[in-house]
Amino acid sequence: MKKVQLNPLGWMSQLSQAEVARLQDASDSELFSMFRNCSLAVLNSGVDEDNFETLFAPYENFDIKLIRRERGVKIELINPPEVAFVDDKLVKGVHEHLFAVLRDLLYMGDKYDLLHEHAPSDGAQITDMVFDMLRHAKALEGNDNVNTIVCWGGHSINQTEYKYTKEVGYQLGLRDMDICTGCGPGAMKGPMKGAAIGHAKQRNKTGRYIGISEPSIIAAEPPNAIVNELIIMPDIEKRLEAFVRLAHGIVIFPGGVGTAEELLYLLGILMNERNHQQPIPVILTGPAGSEEYFEAVDKFIADTLGKEAQKKYQIIVNDPEEVARALCSGLEKVKRYRGAMGDAFSFNWSLKIERDFQQPFIPTHKSMSSLQLDHNQEGSDLASNLRKAFSGIVAGNVKAEGIKQIKKHGPFEITGDKALMSNIDVLLESFVKQHRMKLPGSAYEPCYVVKQK
Repeated sequence: MKKVQLNPLGWMSQLSQAEVARLQDASDSELFSMFRNCSLAVLNSGVDEDNFETLFAPYENFDIKLIRRERGVKIELINPPEVAFVDDKLVKGVHEHLFAVLRDLLYMGDKYDLLHEHAPSDGAQITDMVFDMLRHAKALEGNDNVNTIVCWGGHSINQTEYKYTKEVGYQLGLRDMDICTGCGPGAMKGPMKGAAIGHAKQRNKTGRYIGISEPSIIAAEPPNAIVNELIIMPDIEKRLEAFVRLAHGIVIFPGGVGTAEELLYLLGILMNERNHQQPIPVILTGPAGSEEYFEAVDKFIADTLGKEAQKKYQIIVNDPEEVARALCSGLEKVKRYRGAMGDAFSFNWSLKIERDFQQPFIPTHKSMSSLQLDHNQEGSDLASNLRKAFSGIVAGNVKAEGIKQIKKHGPFEITGDKALMSNIDVLLESFVKQHRMKLPGSAYEPCYVVKQK
């Protein structure tokens, strides 16, 4: 049996004895099982696997414990994955990530009672919680420079697309922009890797590579090795809010349903009349050959949300330098707007996010089939419901609970009016055809059925 004890790092090395006692109490809670799984995922950093069962199967004997010491709390690993070690020494980045998991799941989870009825549910309370979690993670420190670019895109992309994400990241890094992604492989790893080279060329030693995940997705997308600031939000809705309030600009690379969910969330917010003046630069980009993908996405947005939604982003194909220049121009507008509004540069308080975009959507067969998917609603409301439909498909594809439901009860049913269902079906089929649902080499079995009323 292999045992490894780890000293606390970062903010977790400055806990009071009362806080350590609370953490030990939390080790007997439901949160601890989540903490164990997320820690195991972090220990598998760099492993290209999006099936939680395959990832966890070899480690049934793995365990993790908290050991109380006068100076704080230690983590003890029992039978950890060898991939996390070099010559029997734990990789430093993995060490840091483990204490980030401890901070976000056990400390913050216990503080906000995240798994129970007392968890924040009011819109303002949720935003305050997102702010507090980012503050505890020190993500807001250094974010006053108005240079944080959130990059979204698929974990299942081809080599041409991956190289392009690196080139875009490189151009951003040369211009001293920091990168924030979902922290996994593919289009999340590429921009960070490219930016790291750009930062090195500019002798920028403070480059930030922020990875924001959530418990049900981190097992399918373990943090890549470039991430130097890991943050785990309680659920996908808090994760998305953290992205948009932290971001100064957003780049969207080719991806599958998860990327479509992120785009729909963003458009739903920007279509709110109270956000019409928000100058957030949003760029959809990919290499030559990705035109078909962007045409499909752009047509879907036009047919479902309309021309107003299309005005919220621009598409740039095969031109990383133009992407970087367009973002530089957009960031100047962000500075002026935040200054005029008296808003913080580090956290976008003035962005209005309706409660429906903040409340967790739990994908079940009932909740998926009950979604209102028709044009008899405001564009922002339709974007919210479409986002939920795509979120359910993500759950069915890669999240443990979603996969279990599909195995037990069969595919989720998505039902709506004929035109809208046709639009959804065409887009999803294009994702399947382009192998964007699962990692290359694995067969995809749809977890959904599209039905017309």
